[in-house]
Amino acid sequence: MRDVTFDEDRSQVRTKRIPQVMATLRNIAISVLRVSGADNIAAACRRYAAQPALALAAVGISRRE
Repeated sequence: MRDVTFDEDRSQVRTKRIPQVMATLRNIAISVLRVSGADNIAAACRRYAAQPALALAAVGISRRE
């Protein structure tokens, strides 16, 4: 899942614990997408990339006016 969706194999992060931290962040992102009801993780990533406000709302962060 992570490799296909996040292209993990091409990551150039290889220093110290950073690869493990990045894998954890990717797992958290996948979990948030699943909890928010996403059936297709890749499609949800594309949707949230195009509309960052939706991504923030999914984790409970809203824009103050």
